[in-house]
Amino acid sequence: MFDKIVLVTRKTRLAQLVERFNTRAQAKFYLEHSGGEFDDYVREDDTYLRSLEVIHHHLGASSVGLKVHQIDRGFVPTFLFAASDVIVAVGQDGLVANVAKYAGAQPIVPINPDPTRFDGVLLPWKPQDTHAAVTRVLDGKAKIREITLAEARLADGQRLLAFNDLFIGARTHVSARYTIADGDRREAQSSSGVLVSTGAGSTGWLSSVFNMAAAVSAFTGGASGTPLHLGWDDPRLVYVVREPFASRQSRTSIAAGVIARGGRLTLESQMPSGGVIFSDGVDADALAFDSGAIAQIGAASQRTRLVVAS
Repeated sequence: MFDKIVLVTRKTRLAQLVERFNTRAQAKFYLEHSGGEFDDYVREDDTYLRSLEVIHHHLGASSVGLKVHQIDRGFVPTFLFAASDVIVAVGQDGLVANVAKYAGAQPIVPINPDPTRFDGVLLPWKPQDTHAAVTRVLDGKAKIREITLAEARLADGQRLLAFNDLFIGARTHVSARYTIADGDRREAQSSSGVLVSTGAGSTGWLSSVFNMAAAVSAFTGGASGTPLHLGWDDPRLVYVVREPFASRQSRTSIAAGVIARGGRLTLESQMPSGGVIFSDGVDADALAFDSGAIAQIGAASQRTRLVVAS
């Protein structure tokens, strides 16, 4: 079934600084003069490089018998993953989320390169586990956890997937104007944007919105809300409207809800420019959402397939 391993890596903070300032010495000078701890950047970089050495050893031809193609995360959006690829992602949780949107149905082996530094909710494997994890995939014995993705689809056919959440609003975070429709309910709104979360993302940005709502409610003497957490494979999505503003031309009755399996939340932009839809906090890879654009938001038919340890 598989004939290639795609090893997805990321630049460390030190590598990014060297890329920015041309040399390691200049990067050190900049960091130390701005109050940063250069040695910590070095330790992180050294650990990551050592982890990659261990992983490459386990992925050598004598271990699993497949060729290895290594790419940086920056090339993931334009990389064409094949049905015969096993994907090994080495980095923080955000790297896994980024890869998941482009991997299709291919299994992803997520590896934590530095367990002492990264909690790694999505990273059950350590570098020394690489051979065992990949071998399970090749032998058809891997335990796979499927994760629901959110999808934004425009009328012109463009679409964007999200592992954690979608944001629909203004790029500069000024007031966003749009019409929102949930089932038979429809109204014009002005807000700080709409957040749509998957089960995997419900403990992230969405939870912070619930925390804010609960704190404000407690401050004003109202009942506090309870954060809504969905399972990673739950086919439903949760949406919240951030800071809706009531005026003569905007309403606030549609503030939060659940997008059921097969359901859609519809938004039509009323912003002449600057409207945007981005996923997982990455606004560089986004869809324009300006006046006339209509977005259908729901669960994607595609699911992420993570290789888990147990």
